[in-house]
Amino acid sequence: MIKQKNKSQHLATISLAIMGIGFIATLPLQDSLWGNILQGGFEAGLVGGLADWFAVTALFRHPLGIPIPHTALLPKNRHRITEGIISMLENDWLTKESIHKKINSIGFTNKLADIVETEIKSESVQKNIVTFAQHLIRKIEVRKLTSIIEKELKIKLMDWDIKKYLPLLIDQITERKYHEKTLDYILKEIDEWASKDSTKYRLGGMAVDAVENIKADGFMQFALKSFSNLVNEEKLGNIIQSLIQKGVSSYRDSYNPNRQTLIIHIQNKLESIKTDEKIYEELSNLKSHAITKWEPKEQINDLLEQFQQKVIDFVAEPAFLNDYLLPFINDNLIALKNNHEKIEIIDTWLKSKLSSFIDKNHSKIGKLVKENLDRLDDKTLINMVETNVGKDLQWIRVNGAVCGFIIGLILVGIRAFF
Repeated sequence: MIKQKNKSQHLATISLAIMGIGFIATLPLQDSLWGNILQGGFEAGLVGGLADWFAVTALFRHPLGIPIPHTALLPKNRHRITEGIISMLENDWLTKESIHKKINSIGFTNKLADIVETEIKSESVQKNIVTFAQHLIRKIEVRKLTSIIEKELKIKLMDWDIKKYLPLLIDQITERKYHEKTLDYILKEIDEWASKDSTKYRLGGMAVDAVENIKADGFMQFALKSFSNLVNEEKLGNIIQSLIQKGVSSYRDSYNPNRQTLIIHIQNKLESIKTDEKIYEELSNLKSHAITKWEPKEQINDLLEQFQQKVIDFVAEPAFLNDYLLPFINDNLIALKNNHEKIEIIDTWLKSKLSSFIDKNHSKIGKLVKENLDRLDDKTLINMVETNVGKDLQWIRVNGAVCGFIIGLILVGIRAFF
C-alpha cells in the first residue's frame, strides 16, 4: 500500500513537472499559432496541477509549511471528523435496526449444527473433546460428594421396611432349604468336636465329677460308690462320645423321623417369625443402631475415587469416542435438523439474546472506534489515511494537470481562431 502511494505521488509530481517544463519550453514559440496553443495548454495544466496539489495537501497539512487559513483540515477538524464517523456508524451503517434485521435473517441453529458436524470429524477436535472431558471429570471433587452419598444412603437404609423383606428372606430360606443345610452344618461340627480325644476325656472327667458329687443315702450311695470304682474318665468319655456320635448320625439321616420332626419344628418357627412384632421391633432397633454407628465415608470416598479414575481411563479409550460420544452427537444433530419446531425455539432464544446484547452494547461500537482513533497521534492518522486513499488523491493531481492542459488547448485554440 505504501509503495502504491509513493508510485502515484511520484506520478503526480512528474505530471506537474512536465506541465512546468512544457510551459517554459514553449515561451520562445508563443509568436507562432501552435506554439501559442501549446503554451496555453501547458500553462492551464500547470495552474490545474498546482491548484489540485494545494487542495490535496491542504487536507492533511499546511502547504509548504505556511499556516494558510482553511488548510491542515484533518488535524484541525479531527474531533468533528471522529464524531461524524461515529455518528455515521451508529445511525447509518450499523444501526440497531440493521443489525437486528441481519440477525433475524440468519439461521444460527442450522449453521452451528453444520459447523459441529464438520469439525467433529477433525482428529484435533476429537482429541480436544477427550482432553476436555477428562479435565471435567478430574475437576469433580469426589470428597464433597461423599457426605451427600452417605446421608442419602443412610436415609434409604432407614426407610428400608423389614416387614417387607424379612418374610421374603424366610421364604427363600425354606425354599432353598438353608435351614436343613444349617442343621447339617451344626451336626457336622458337633460330630467333629465329639470325635476328638480331648473332647472324650473332657466329657469323661465331667461325668466322673458329676457322679462323685451326687448326694445319696444308704444303698444308693453304696451303688454310686461301686459304680465310680468300676469306671474312669476314659470309659465314661467313650460311652458319652459314642452316644453323641450315634445321635448326630441319626439326625444326619434325611429319613430319620426325629430329624423330620425337628425340620418341621424349625420351619414352623421360621413361619412364626413373620408375624412376631417383637422380632420386627428388635430388628428395627438393631438396624437403626447399626446405621447410626456406621461410618462409611472413607469407603465411599475410595469407591468414588476408583470409579472416577476408571471413567477417566475409559474416556481415553477409542471405544468411548467411536462407540458412544460420536454416535451420540451425530444422532442428536440429525434429530435436531429434522425437528423444525426445536430449531425455531433455539433460533428464537439465540436471536433474542443477541438482540438484547446489541441493545445494551450498541453505543460501545462508537466508543470503541473513538478509543482507537484517539489512540493515534495526528501524524499516524494522516499516514493511515494517505496510505489507504492517497493513491486516489494523487490521481486527482494528475487529472487536474491533464484536464487543465486539455482545457487550456481548447480555450487558446478557440481564442486564436475566433
